[in-house]
Amino acid sequence: MVTDVKAFLDAKVAQYNRPDFITNDPIVIPHSFTLKQDIEIMGFWASILAWGQRITIINKCRQLITLMDGAPYDFIMNHQEPDLKKLLQFKHRTFNDVDTLCFISFFRWHYEHFDSLEDAFLPQSKFVIQSASEESSSNDRLSVESALNQFRRYFFSLPDYPHRTKKHISSPSQKSTCKRLNMFLRWMVRKDDCGVDFGIWNRLNPADLIMPCDLHVDRVARNLKLITRKQTDWQTAVELTEHLRSFDPLDPVKYDFALFGLGIEEKFGFGL
Repeated sequence: MVTDVKAFLDAKVAQYNRPDFITNDPIVIPHSFTLKQDIEIMGFWASILAWGQRITIINKCRQLITLMDGAPYDFIMNHQEPDLKKLLQFKHRTFNDVDTLCFISFFRWHYEHFDSLEDAFLPQSKFVIQSASEESSSNDRLSVESALNQFRRYFFSLPDYPHRTKKHISSPSQKSTCKRLNMFLRWMVRKDDCGVDFGIWNRLNPADLIMPCDLHVDRVARNLKLITRKQTDWQTAVELTEHLRSFDPLDPVKYDFALFGLGIEEKFGFGL
């Protein structure tokens, strides 16, 4: 029985928010790069493909990197049509060649307009889907819920996108926990000196991030009475984050690896 949950989780943050824990975690994929756009592209792809066994996810991401000649950003911006043929062999579970080509098209279009993928989560990228008069003020603090809803609209604002790819990009408006996208935002936005998260984005606030709520995190959090909601959806992720925000208002998702590590390494709360 854990009586001081904050102290317990703070100790687990120190234990698991370390480079030696990420060797077998999908975040190791963007850590293969130094160019910001490569980190963004493969961080995004690794997070979207993050279901199933971690070693399989990592191997699939490495296969994808090889298919893009080891330089994702350069490949995306400079490929010719024949170069795409080799990508037709890529598949991970329900993510297939159609989805791969859709992602390539989106990235190329986006980076022709913006220097960073962060802009895809911000109001100014709405110029492709609504008039300037409808845009939010650039001075407004954007909630993560708004950012994720914005991103999905933006991602599918290009003409002729394959409808099947929509299942791979979640949003709070669909009541999804948005586990993969919240994990990606954590990687890009969180800032500390531990060498795990990148902290290369500055326009989204770490204090506003929402917990990536996967099976392990959900089960451990329920065991610690951090979640009371019966179903697991967007509001569940928000409820968990609010509890963690009471422990650290400026950096609530620092507890992600603590909860995840407790679940996957220590099987804490499993079998209950």
